[in-house]
Amino acid sequence: MQASSQRTIVHVDMDAFYASVEQLDHPEYRGLPLIVGGLGARGVVSTASYEARRFGVHSAMPTIQARRLCPRGIYVQPRMSRYRQVSRQVFAIFSRYTPMVEGLSLDEAFLEVSASLRLFGGARAIAEDIRKAIREETGLSAAVGVAPNKFLAKLSSDLAKPGGIKEVESDHIHRLLDPLPVRRLWGVGKKTGAVLQRAGILTIGQLRQLPLVDAQRILGNQAAHFQALSRGEDDREVMAEAQSRSISHEETFAENIGDPEQLLAIMQGQVESVARQLREQQLTARCVVLKLRDGRFQTATRSKTLPEPTNETRLLYAQAKALFEQWWHREGGKPLRLLGAGVSQIAEIERFQGEVQSSHLDSTLDDIHKKFGEHGVQLGRSLLKNRQ
Repeated sequence: MQASSQRTIVHVDMDAFYASVEQLDHPEYRGLPLIVGGLGARGVVSTASYEARRFGVHSAMPTIQARRLCPRGIYVQPRMSRYRQVSRQVFAIFSRYTPMVEGLSLDEAFLEVSASLRLFGGARAIAEDIRKAIREETGLSAAVGVAPNKFLAKLSSDLAKPGGIKEVESDHIHRLLDPLPVRRLWGVGKKTGAVLQRAGILTIGQLRQLPLVDAQRILGNQAAHFQALSRGEDDREVMAEAQSRSISHEETFAENIGDPEQLLAIMQGQVESVARQLREQQLTARCVVLKLRDGRFQTATRSKTLPEPTNETRLLYAQAKALFEQWWHREGGKPLRLLGAGVSQIAEIERFQGEVQSSHLDSTLDDIHKKFGEHGVQLGRSLLKNRQ
């Protein structure tokens, strides 16, 4: 193994996070098939409880299809503010064991714990402590994988679901990987999986033992990458910097929207929510990102880096509006079925010289939202977003 085998990476993945939070807050939902996601004709499943998964329901499935598979299920819309609240509790637990935490989403993270092993009694002890703390402090369960690198740690937590712990030691990597389906490799989707299947490569072990020249004939310039994974090799570092994170909100519409004023109103509401999250977490962002999908499912992404980092709604919206208008005019005003706004290049405020001040209006609105919820007050343009 390479130097990465000397590292110890923990991957924590909450079990059916959104659905589990709903079942925690609503005891009447426990033990029942629960589906969290958009409820409209174009809605998509965000998370399905394990009871719902027995019916074949899974995340990213159209809600209308989920209803056919599980007509007696309980269908609820996501409550993102509540999920973010629980996520902050979970990530606070991670920080007790290492500052090297790379959040992949609200419910999933890598932890580099190599320097913490002696202090906490080893990797297995850390994994058990984290899982126990999550259970005791949030009432939720998590699967934990422990391995020498990120690929193996994530794979291990997948194999440990729901609620278990799986540790992969360096001398047992081939024993774990070889019998697994090749689709278990990170990045092998339907298309690549079909290519490998046609070539008779069904397991990770078969790909590992394939001569490189044959792998290149099948996979082209990706051959070396996938064969390295098949050997359990992955040199990527845990990115603890906040810049590795992004925050975004997007919405799929029940009907395509071709009114630019209505789209801007929707986008303003999204930017308001993103900016509020930044301020709540004492973060700033330097890059504004838009996601636009038209009625033909053509998706475009537009981004712009700001001169200075900010968490001020007005500045973020101004850039998002400029990006939208540029796209709108270039594309001839195509009606949209999905619109999303977000930020990246995120960092903690104290990383920058000088203090980043929120506007007086933002501070006032944040206080109102804390007291009355996300819809306690809205800026003028965003009131137009639901007009027909």
